[in-house]
Amino acid sequence: MALQPGPEDISYLLPPNSEDWEGRAIPDFTYGQQDLVVEGIQWPQSAAGALDTWALSCFDSVLRSAWSQRVELGLFRYRLGELQTRSLPGALGLIAQLNVERGVQRRRPQHIRSVRQPFDPEQFNFNKIQPGEILFRLRREPRVPGALRQEDILVVINVSPLEWGHVLLVPEPARGLPQRLLPGALRAGVEAVLLSAHPGFRVGFNSLGGLASVNHLHLHGYYLAHRLPVEGAPSVPLGPGGLLHLLHTLPAPGFLFYTSGPGPDLDALVSRVCRATDYLTDREIAHNLFVTRGTPPGKTSPSSALTGVRVILWARKSSFGIKEAEAFNVALCELAGHLPIKTSEAFSSLTETAAVALIQDSLLPPAQAHEVQAALVALMEQEEQ
Repeated sequence: MALQPGPEDISYLLPPNSEDWEGRAIPDFTYGQQDLVVEGIQWPQSAAGALDTWALSCFDSVLRSAWSQRVELGLFRYRLGELQTRSLPGALGLIAQLNVERGVQRRRPQHIRSVRQPFDPEQFNFNKIQPGEILFRLRREPRVPGALRQEDILVVINVSPLEWGHVLLVPEPARGLPQRLLPGALRAGVEAVLLSAHPGFRVGFNSLGGLASVNHLHLHGYYLAHRLPVEGAPSVPLGPGGLLHLLHTLPAPGFLFYTSGPGPDLDALVSRVCRATDYLTDREIAHNLFVTRGTPPGKTSPSSALTGVRVILWARKSSFGIKEAEAFNVALCELAGHLPIKTSEAFSSLTETAAVALIQDSLLPPAQAHEVQAALVALMEQEEQ
């Protein structure tokens, strides 16, 4: 059972004296399958769902209180205020947010040359962060007594946040794993989405060449109090088994995987997604991945209930380094329809047409995209046999 901290419980908060942070034991957030929120998640009738007005889960409450304390302690590169946000006029529902500070103050990306680049302990990595940046350790209870414990996941603040509650999920950083998606990391990401009672808590992954700025295995998690087009966009099945679907709508076609919740169905999803990302990585194809609550594959659902979890995978052109001249850089959140904008001028002038053009410019050429699609369909069919 997950820990149930009361208002007086400060185990997830740092001691008042910063000299005590170094030797502080990392608190655990332990959860079981019973703590995953599967049913009853939907957006309110209004367009947004501010975190302040939401019924929070235990996970939300712990993350919220610990993250807010680090804000007050000045552990971020900038203080994230309420971001100017607008829905771009048009059919897609793209969400633009002005975040000048992130564009200016975020850490410079590492020099990446390959999607398969090995981990380099001399470069910045998550073993070098300040102790106060660690919020807690995410631990899953074994499903049955005596089963092997799943790997621990450190939940740490992103010191250059793109939205409120922006954290990194880092699997056992001392192992020095490169930025290549592994099943345990993806499972933790999907379950983190299910631990939250807010439909706007999303998780994502950028590969090397897909704008990952640190070559040390990590996923992103953050709250965005707005619907995104990928939650319920229609899809078509690829192959006879229905294990893989194609989101063929703008802003970017993507491969859709879906699970209705924890158990064997989630395990199968993790296996399928990681087989797909392994295929891409082994062939030096950069990619981005986005995990969100959403509707089942198929036609657009008239219901507002988000009955499961969608995992969307995009294969894309490799991009090494940040393109300073662009209104935004295309990575996991931009492909999903959330656009953090670097300048006031670009925020005011950006149109849906211009945003889609910039996003689509990051995608694979059509011939290569069709080749990848055929290969992934074949991989999924192998799994059925």
